[in-house]
Amino acid sequence: MKKFITIAAISAMALGMTAQTTTYKMRVVKTDGTEIFYKTADVDHVDFIEVFSQEDNSPKIFLAGNDVNKDGPCKVNRMEKTGPDGGCILAYPDPAEDPNTKHPVVIWGPGGGTEPGAYGGMINRLASQGFVVLALSSSPGSGKSASAAIDWLENISKQEGKPLYNKLILDRIGCSGHSMGGLESEQALLNDKRVYTAILNNSGDLGHTAMSQIRSGKPIAIVYGEKGMERPNAEADYNNSGVTTPACLIQMTGGNPNSGEGGYGHGSGAWDGIAATVAWMRWHLGGEKERKDEFTTPNGTYVNGQIVGGYSANSRWKGVYKNWENWQE
Repeated sequence: MKKFITIAAISAMALGMTAQTTTYKMRVVKTDGTEIFYKTADVDHVDFIEVFSQEDNSPKIFLAGNDVNKDGPCKVNRMEKTGPDGGCILAYPDPAEDPNTKHPVVIWGPGGGTEPGAYGGMINRLASQGFVVLALSSSPGSGKSASAAIDWLENISKQEGKPLYNKLILDRIGCSGHSMGGLESEQALLNDKRVYTAILNNSGDLGHTAMSQIRSGKPIAIVYGEKGMERPNAEADYNNSGVTTPACLIQMTGGNPNSGEGGYGHGSGAWDGIAATVAWMRWHLGGEKERKDEFTTPNGTYVNGQIVGGYSANSRWKGVYKNWENWQE
C-alpha cells in the first residue's frame, strides 16, 4: 500500500507575484536551504519509501607481490611451538592497517614423521605474500588436526590486543600439505565447511575415492612427481570416474635423472614446486581470477609451462584438468 502525504499548497501571492487567480505548486525544501517547485498538475502522488544500502561490506583481501616464484615483500613474523597442541608453527605478515582488510588463511600439513619446520620455504613464501599460515605439528590424515587448527585460529582472532585480532578470513580457508599432509588437506576439504579449497603435494587418496566424494564444487588439485611413490595414488584419485568437483592434476617432469628417484620424486611438490601451491591459493583465496588460465587452458603455466628454477630447461609442468566448464568462484 502506498503512503500518501498532504502537501501544503502555496499561492502565487506567497511567491511575491500579483495575480487575479490562485495557482498551486508543491515546494520541496532541501537540507541546504534551497527550494524546488513542482506544478501540482505534474505530480501524481508523493510518498516515502525505505531505501536499503547496497554497499558491499565484505572484507578486502590482503595480498602482496605477484611473483609466485619468489618470496613477497612482507616481513614474516614466526611463532614456534604454538597452535592447538603446542607443536605448530604460525607465520604471518604484519597485519593490514585498514580495519576492513583481512588476510587469507592456509593450513599446512607436514609429511609423516617430518617436522613442520622442514617446510620453511613454503611457509615463508605464503606468509611473505600476505597469507597467514598455520603449519601443523603432524598430519594424521583424517582432517581433524586441520579442523582443530582452524578452531584455534578462530579463538585467537577474537582476542583483543593480539596481532591477528579480527584480521583473518576464516570462512574460506585453504588447506595444503605434503604426503600425509596432503591426505589431511583432502579430508579437511571433504569434512570441514570452512575449508574452501585444497592442493595436495605429492599425495593422493590411498583408496582412490576421496576426490570423488567432494560434492560441493570445492576446487582441488594435486601436484606430484614423475618418479614419486605417490604417483599411482595421485593419478587414481583424480581419474576416479565419480569425480565431479573442479580438479587439476599437475605432474612435475624433467627432474634430475641422477637423483635417488631418477627425476622429480616424492619431495618435489613441497620444495621445487612451491609456485603451484602459492598460485593456487592466490587464485582461490586471494581472488586473482586471472590465474584460472594458468591451470585450466592448454598452454597454461601449470598445464604446459616451464618450472622456474627447475633442474634444467626441460623441467616442465604437465597438467590436466576437468569439471571447470560451468564453475564460478
